[in-house]
Amino acid sequence: MVTNIDHNRMTFSNEKKSTLSEGREQSKIVRRYLEAIEISKPKRGRKRTLESITRQLNSIDTVIKNTHPLNRLHLTQKKIELTQELERLKNGPDIGELESEFIGVAQEYSKRKGISFPAWKELGVSPDVLAKAGIAPIGKVERRPRARAF
Repeated sequence: MVTNIDHNRMTFSNEKKSTLSEGREQSKIVRRYLEAIEISKPKRGRKRTLESITRQLNSIDTVIKNTHPLNRLHLTQKKIELTQELERLKNGPDIGELESEFIGVAQEYSKRKGISFPAWKELGVSPDVLAKAGIAPIGKVERRPRARAF
């Protein structure tokens, strides 16, 4: 709610500021999780491993010295791409932690933004994760289990 209008400047109540801040935080968590599952989504073809990439890098190092400049250029580019891929595999996001954060905010975010089960699923969020978050397929009402206080 706007509480004061001062010549083209609006001041928000503390409640509104808190709501906006919470929405930004939820958006950040959702974005980070979606980016992580996008990065870790399996690619077509044979699965790449740290060992196979390292083997290819070693092979390029051996061949690159004794080749003509044009091939050296292409091998250098390939080496850069393999090195970047190796770093991504080694330092990839911690999906488990991001998933836990996502589960904590997904239901409220979905309600606030009108995001449906099929939309999440289309972007690669698994039905199991959606169920844990309390987001059910259309037509089913599912609630997140509440912690019991003893």
